[in-house]
Amino acid sequence: MYTIGQVSEMFHLPISTLRYYDKEGFFPNLERKGNIRYFSEHELEAIRVIECLKKSGLGIKEIKQFFIWVVEGNSSYPKRKNLFELRKAAVKKEIEQLEKTLAMLEFKCWYYDTAIADGNEDQIRDMLPDRLPEDIQELYDKAHK
Repeated sequence: MYTIGQVSEMFHLPISTLRYYDKEGFFPNLERKGNIRYFSEHELEAIRVIECLKKSGLGIKEIKQFFIWVVEGNSSYPKRKNLFELRKAAVKKEIEQLEKTLAMLEFKCWYYDTAIADGNEDQIRDMLPDRLPEDIQELYDKAHK
């Protein structure tokens, strides 16, 4: 069992956020002794799921719906799985976009390193768009598709 302060440190979340999650009903079985909340592994897993869903782009309203489905039991398995499938697809798409962005950043770093070394961009312009060094060509192509 963990206190709210310990959980706050573990997850790098403000105590106010944990209290908010509690108020929203995300921890229906949270143990209390007096005014002190005690978090079990069950609540820690709930926090992991909440944070995962938040990072995947869901808002609290949608996350709350997920927890309503959890309370509904086995009948909501298909809805819950579908939610995770949709979030997985969204995250994969975001990763693809970030990889494209990273490729452009890496290409431009090479571009300016080369321009600085040469004192101009003439050699680079002569290589564009399809005569770059192989590893740089891959970055260029990825960034421009």
